[in-house]
Amino acid sequence: MGAGPIIDLQRLTVSLRGGSEHQAGCLLFRFTGQLDAYSDKNFLSFISEQRGTSPLPIVIDLSRIDFIDSSGLGVLVQLAKQCQDAGIQFLVVGNARVVQTVKLVRLEEFLHLQPDLETALAALTP
Repeated sequence: MGAGPIIDLQRLTVSLRGGSEHQAGCLLFRFTGQLDAYSDKNFLSFISEQRGTSPLPIVIDLSRIDFIDSSGLGVLVQLAKQCQDAGIQFLVVGNARVVQTVKLVRLEEFLHLQPDLETALAALTP
């Protein structure tokens, strides 16, 4: 993990790519593709591996996710709970599709859903 921008996202599954970087005092994860029952375990293990024991806030950028299902929401809830238990700030950035799905199950507050990356980074508490 370098301090620079994510140049190449790693292929986590056939339908999901992800990358991480340190930015604005947080661990920023970006994903593209589909977060569903076929990719949820890889998504979770990738974040866990990259995070390690870091106490930094976590920002999950899902603005380039094409599809998210209940399994994808489940791993987001699991991550949010882990962060809450560890006292680590957790924010999710979504596009219209992600926001609609998250709001449908009324998880926007629990997942600290943000409209864009700039807003998410500004919402981080120092």
